[in-house]
Amino acid sequence: MAKIVVYTDGSSRGNPGPGGYGIVLKSGKNRKELSQGFTKTTNNRMELLGVIVALESIKGKGHEITIFSDSKYVVDAIEKKWVFGWEKKGFKDKKNPDLWKRFLKAYPKNQVKFQWVKGHANIPENEVCDKLAFKAATEGPFIEDIGFGENENPASLFS
Repeated sequence: MAKIVVYTDGSSRGNPGPGGYGIVLKSGKNRKELSQGFTKTTNNRMELLGVIVALESIKGKGHEITIFSDSKYVVDAIEKKWVFGWEKKGFKDKKNPDLWKRFLKAYPKNQVKFQWVKGHANIPENEVCDKLAFKAATEGPFIEDIGFGENENPASLFS
């Protein structure tokens, strides 16, 4: 199976406010960039959604994937295995349960490891993700973040 490198970033212009994510996927000579803007969301939702969309965008199963993110919220929740404890407790009193549930559906399909990187540290692919996320958050096109706020509907925006 393929070795895939993923960089993700999220942005929010206000917290909550308009937001977006940026993704760079790389495997060998193949490269793909993805981004999407949302009308009202939070930075943490965009950081997590970037990871989810990246995982959902990878065809097949069993790939070795390394995800680089500057989000301690995302990286620590997974690498320190907090999310699995939250799942056992039904995500009681946790933010973004709709996205964490969606993440947990995509995560086990591949061999995924996470690496935290410092944001704005001149890491080329992370800088690209930052620009993609910022542009998505400021210029759109925008769609609704259906899981933000009261609505806990986990329906996928990308099927």
